[in-house]
Amino acid sequence: MAQNGDQAFLRSDTTKGRWEEMTYGGALSFLRRNYSRNLEGVDVAVTGVPFDNAVTFRPGCRLGPQAIRAASVQLAELKAFPFGFDPFETLSVVDYGDVHLDPHHPETVRPAIEAHAARIIESGAKLLTLGGDHSIAYPLLKAHAEKHGPVALIQFDAHCDTWDDDGARMDHGTMFLRAAREGIIDVVKSTQVGLRTYNDDDFGFEIMTSPWIHRNGIAAAIEVARERAGEAPVYISFDVDGMDPAFAPGTGTPVAGGLASWQALEFIRGMEGLNLIGLDVVEVSPPYDVSEITAIAAATVAHDWLCLLAKAKGAQGVEVGRI
Repeated sequence: MAQNGDQAFLRSDTTKGRWEEMTYGGALSFLRRNYSRNLEGVDVAVTGVPFDNAVTFRPGCRLGPQAIRAASVQLAELKAFPFGFDPFETLSVVDYGDVHLDPHHPETVRPAIEAHAARIIESGAKLLTLGGDHSIAYPLLKAHAEKHGPVALIQFDAHCDTWDDDGARMDHGTMFLRAAREGIIDVVKSTQVGLRTYNDDDFGFEIMTSPWIHRNGIAAAIEVARERAGEAPVYISFDVDGMDPAFAPGTGTPVAGGLASWQALEFIRGMEGLNLIGLDVVEVSPPYDVSEITAIAAATVAHDWLCLLAKAKGAQGVEVGRI
């Protein structure tokens, strides 16, 4: 008899493949992957960071990891679009669960995130993180740089997140300036995509605003980011407010004039072949979402990044139609 349902906790013999599930039932893990802390032979660990104490406007993205997991159910049904394969026939992926945080002792939050990420990275697995507010990217970048050295950051965002930083504040709008000053980010190889707020300095980042991308096209933006990164280790930090509020209303700091979800997905898929070492998807705030459209877009970004890793490991699909 074929096994089916609740594979997130019932399947223990393999971290590859998948079972049949009811999209409207069953245990919710990201893409129905096994919940496991055993990283032996695992290619990618998915983890959540339910933290939003550093937001500057609307709160709620501490609920983001749960929402993104719930929104991923349909992506686990069929072969991946437009790739034409099941990524989990090639790629071993587990849902590692969430980092445990004590928000009542805020000084412990960043060290806890960094230590949690470092344990996963040291195992040899890559890390896919579901946020949480964007401040979590700082300890995540520190953990990645500890292994890879300075990273090329590709930041999808409405905001530069390089405003004045005093080296100690907990703020989701200053952490990339701190990371750049500390040499965690190689700004010469880094790109900011979709910006539409103003800062007096670019601090060495290549900035492609949303209006520039609307005028010049997503293919041009992909080319700039790829040439900039080269062969460097690439960390993608995807803030959903990089998309226009029409496509991502469920976020804390929405800014009009952003990119469409199709442009965001085309951009992620255009990163194929780069030295992809990690991804975070942040700032999904379910209290402000509409029909889960923000969470669905976020889940799809993470799913498509996994598909790029599966292709790099040899997954091959069949193109049907004009892809």
